[in-house]
Amino acid sequence: MRVVIAEDSVLLREGLTRLLTDRGHDVVSGVGDGEALIKTVDELAGQDSLPDVVVADVRMPPTHTDEGVRAAVHLRGKYPDLGVLVLSQYVEEQYATELIAGSSRGVGYLLKDRVAEVREFVDAVVRVARGGTALDPEVVAQLLGRSRKQDVLAGLTPREREVLGLMAEGRTNSAIARQLVVSDGAVEKHVSNIFLKLGLSPSDGDHRRVLAVLTYLNS
Repeated sequence: MRVVIAEDSVLLREGLTRLLTDRGHDVVSGVGDGEALIKTVDELAGQDSLPDVVVADVRMPPTHTDEGVRAAVHLRGKYPDLGVLVLSQYVEEQYATELIAGSSRGVGYLLKDRVAEVREFVDAVVRVARGGTALDPEVVAQLLGRSRKQDVLAGLTPREREVLGLMAEGRTNSAIARQLVVSDGAVEKHVSNIFLKLGLSPSDGDHRRVLAVLTYLNS
């Protein structure tokens, strides 16, 4: 896996680099602001060496507001095959919504606290690089909380909401079954009911797992 890291804290940037390289991944570049991130990815793409995934902080210089996520959204639009995982100190709903509303492939939003859970963090980076999804449980909880207020998920049972939250974190049906201590068949039934109640047809393919969580974004 080839990775570009965008983080203005040198200490954290070096730490992320070490975590990934120690596990056999190639961090091809580390930058400290959104402009440098875009420039670096453009240069790599021009050399036919587009990275598999970008890991970027939401807030970076010069204003430390939304430079990182703006760069991430720009790169997602320009390079659809590029995985993008953003890190944030807090759950910032606007940024999460903006990042994941455009496409359900290769996207992640994690709180920085998750970096301390090394195995889960690295697994999330790999999942996003492969076109999957990795949403922090706190992000999922907040987004689902908002969606319930809008009655988008009013038809789901409490167990289906729980399954939906685990789906949004990127977990497989088997992993959900282990987490909830139920059978794989029970999870499959819950997932099918979620798709049915949210009006997601089989033609939506594998992306239904993410669209089920993101339906409310377009409401």
